[in-house]
Amino acid sequence: MTHILSDAALCAAPLAAASGFAERADALLTAARSLLPAIEAGCAIDAVQIRAAMTEAFGASDSEGAWDWKSAYDACEAAEILFLRRYGQAIVGRAALNALALIERIAALMPTHTRRSETSQALQQFSTPPGLAFVAAVAASISPGDHVLEPSAGTGMLAVHAMLARAGLTLNELGETRADLLRLLFPDVPVSGHDAASIDDRLPSAVRPSVVLINPPFSAVAHVERTMKDAALRHIASALARLEPGGRLVAITGASCAPDAPVWRDAFARLQETGRILFTAAIDGKVYAKHGTTIDTRLTVIDKLPAEDPSQFPESAGVAPDTATLLAWVQAQVPPRSPTTPSPVAALPVKAARTRIRAASTASVPSTFEPEPVELAYDIVDWTPPAERLGDSIYEPYALQSIAIPGASAHPTPLVQSAAMASVAPPKPSYRPHLPPQLVTLGILSDAQVESVIYAGEAHGGCRPRGCSQWFARAGTADAPPSRIPAWGCRSSKKRCPFRFVLST
Repeated sequence: MTHILSDAALCAAPLAAASGFAERADALLTAARSLLPAIEAGCAIDAVQIRAAMTEAFGASDSEGAWDWKSAYDACEAAEILFLRRYGQAIVGRAALNALALIERIAALMPTHTRRSETSQALQQFSTPPGLAFVAAVAASISPGDHVLEPSAGTGMLAVHAMLARAGLTLNELGETRADLLRLLFPDVPVSGHDAASIDDRLPSAVRPSVVLINPPFSAVAHVERTMKDAALRHIASALARLEPGGRLVAITGASCAPDAPVWRDAFARLQETGRILFTAAIDGKVYAKHGTTIDTRLTVIDKLPAEDPSQFPESAGVAPDTATLLAWVQAQVPPRSPTTPSPVAALPVKAARTRIRAASTASVPSTFEPEPVELAYDIVDWTPPAERLGDSIYEPYALQSIAIPGASAHPTPLVQSAAMASVAPPKPSYRPHLPPQLVTLGILSDAQVESVIYAGEAHGGCRPRGCSQWFARAGTADAPPSRIPAWGCRSSKKRCPFRFVLST
């Protein structure tokens, strides 16, 4: 949702304000970087850690007026973005349900937003929960050829999934500090600062998104003190107008903003003259509990193709009790994307793009390097086959037999091996891979996958005559892709012997 400027004192002097907003964004990023190691270690972040990180970054405490807790929560969200920038490719490469479970696990480490400012209360400043953002991205079906617009970008919870999909990205955020924070978190992405309720009128004509991800204010409009019940629809309509024909818009709104609600039926019918509603489902309020509210929300998917009958809407899928249920509904009910039709756009003079887009200081760009790998610790064990292990079945459940890896998670889906293989323990390895510890502690690689990295390294551990190395082969499935093993096996190797990987599917 849009974060409206709350630093009234800074507004008095525009030049000083711009400098002040950028300085606050730099401090928020510094605090986020301080919190990141705790997330990587799988540790919950508490108020003591947040206060220490914020006080260090701002040079003074909240009691001295240097920062408030709404800003502290923004720093926590920025830390999540940094985490996803670093590990997101490994996470989203999993099956969607497994990726969602890991994202929810990371989100559970964050503090509950229990303190609000007057501005955040009045303008409903509740960022998209990470799990819900992931489901929205799945519904959008983003591909590298897309260009994604997020009109109310907040701290970038939706935008990061477009980045992970390697799509082009344009961001808009009215709140000055948050906009500057976005410039630091997404240094190569244009960020503008418009009122997103009229985003189509304000962006340069050259910006032609094929996907829109939008979580607008539910009933708040910039510079309007009273509640505006149609605020979300204003944002959606303007973003839909900017979307390329055939493109897809995925919106998160209040649950009451439903096509079949009598008060909104006519408005959605007008909307369907431009874009066809494909899917809509309410979401239980507990999904937003970590972000300081328990209001029910709604996910709606619209393709920019006129509906055959604008007065007819798809039946609501119901009320999803959690993001896993919502994900299952999206996967089952949201159809594939339609091809987009690029709109003819005249060349835009650089001077005509008056969008307040500023580049972030290169000194503040967040690093995307991985933490220093460390030698993996594991134990050698003597395996004894259980009595009556072998029966009439062809396959047996897979489990580690010759090693134990402290802190490693079980594979998220059941694995099996032939009964014959299960009756014999594999050889005891000596190779110790060097991996970022978060791959194990956060479950990005399961115990079975780490075991395969170990045995791959064992096979390649010694150079053979004429520069050859020993062969290693591994089979896999979609839930245990073999391509992950040589990739991490290569990165874990401290030797420099030449070897090749061959992937057959």
